[in-house]
Amino acid sequence: MKKWMFLLLILSTMMLNACSLLEGANNSIDYVNQATQHINKLSNFAEQAPQMMKDAALNPETKQELENQLNGLKKEIEQFNLKSVPSFAKDIHQQLVEKNEVLLKEINNVVENGHLALDKLQNSQILTTINDITGLINRITNLGS
Repeated sequence: MKKWMFLLLILSTMMLNACSLLEGANNSIDYVNQATQHINKLSNFAEQAPQMMKDAALNPETKQELENQLNGLKKEIEQFNLKSVPSFAKDIHQQLVEKNEVLLKEINNVVENGHLALDKLQNSQILTTINDITGLINRITNLGS
């Protein structure tokens, strides 16, 4: 009887360890996917923004769309910075958070009281900062390997 209980205890421990490993792997994959999506959103904005800035000078609807995108990016960045991170990704996440904080300050400088100051956007470093952030994509995707 004691052998069966001991065997059951060992099997239970092994199953818990396996579940823990599987959960860790899922968390790792989730983080890599979330970080990649975050960077892709920033990259998409950086690709569209130059033309939108030109158009926004003549078209109030485009200016409003640009303003909405910046406000959306701001919320996205704030949420991403608060994510729980698997231990293996803490260093890269910290780098992302630091660059995101710079980007948030830049967005706050061009969006005053919720409204876009187009001239400030055109003279800002937002696109350069986004390019710095997108430069981390290879390191993030390698985390998943």
